[in-house]
Amino acid sequence: MTPKSVKLNIFSENIFEKLEVNEKKFIQIAKKIFKFYLTLPEISEKSCLAGLDYNTVSFDFVYCDSEKTHEINREYRDKDYPADIITFAIFADAQPEERFIFDGEVNLGEVIIALDKVQEEAEKKDVTFDYELSFLISHGILHLLGFDHQTEADYNFVISVQNKALRSIVV
Repeated sequence: MTPKSVKLNIFSENIFEKLEVNEKKFIQIAKKIFKFYLTLPEISEKSCLAGLDYNTVSFDFVYCDSEKTHEINREYRDKDYPADIITFAIFADAQPEERFIFDGEVNLGEVIIALDKVQEEAEKKDVTFDYELSFLISHGILHLLGFDHQTEADYNFVISVQNKALRSIVV
């Protein structure tokens, strides 16, 4: 499957009323990042999609606030803190025999991003809001593809690949 031939269905919803986000713009950024990742052998050959027969990939973005990510962390992850991003990688996290492709479509899962944390981090790092949000989107997509960062080496790999992706789209 070549990156250009994969159809992407990316859904987005902003439930945080205090911050507007150009959802169409960030869906386009997510599509570019996803397709870029598929061009990298170190991603495409090791992702949860490797070796599978599919023509469509779907996933969701939900934009909220850190109060909501704190609630989700407590309820689903046994963690008592607000997060900037939470990823439910339902396809990657499932056992291979439990993964299913329906009519050629893979549903990777959902990425939840706290926009107030995006704004806070952007100010702290002295980058634009759009850059920080794109950084988190690229991070979430890697998680959806099955990449994690439990070790320092994995973390360095993830950050390195994210930076390549962001340079490829020039945010």
